[in-house]
Amino acid sequence: MNHFGKLLKEHPFFQDLPYDDLDFIAGCCTNQVFKLGEMIGREGEPADHFFLIREGKVVIQTFIPDRGETTIQTLGPGDIIGWSWLFPPYNWNFDVKAVAATRTIAIDGKCLRKKCDDNPVFGYPVMKKFAQVMIQRLRAARIQVLDVYHKNPPA
Repeated sequence: MNHFGKLLKEHPFFQDLPYDDLDFIAGCCTNQVFKLGEMIGREGEPADHFFLIREGKVVIQTFIPDRGETTIQTLGPGDIIGWSWLFPPYNWNFDVKAVAATRTIAIDGKCLRKKCDDNPVFGYPVMKKFAQVMIQRLRAARIQVLDVYHKNPPA
């Protein structure tokens, strides 16, 4: 198993995939570090990577009128950032900002999409994993919106 394959196996998101699949994904990986306050993704901008958090902490945010930037979720080691690379137009759906120095494995979305398209037997379990992430993020966003309107009902 190669270096990134080993790192992927250690991350909760990919740990249940077979070694061959991890080595297959590893060809799309690089290390990336984000500084405190650095933006990882901005809503509406191109989303060409997703990130496995190894160390640090990030917040997923969205702008809500009359309230400003609102945190949807806080993520740390073992979590994953990003699913927008999966679907056209491949733009971030939320803002993502490092609130601590954050070490990640960056995975090239275009590279992984091609591997999934070329090998659906490999791609299907990967897509199922990302569907779970999307559901989790959308639930978190819904809870935040309900909380905002509960505290500040429309006039």
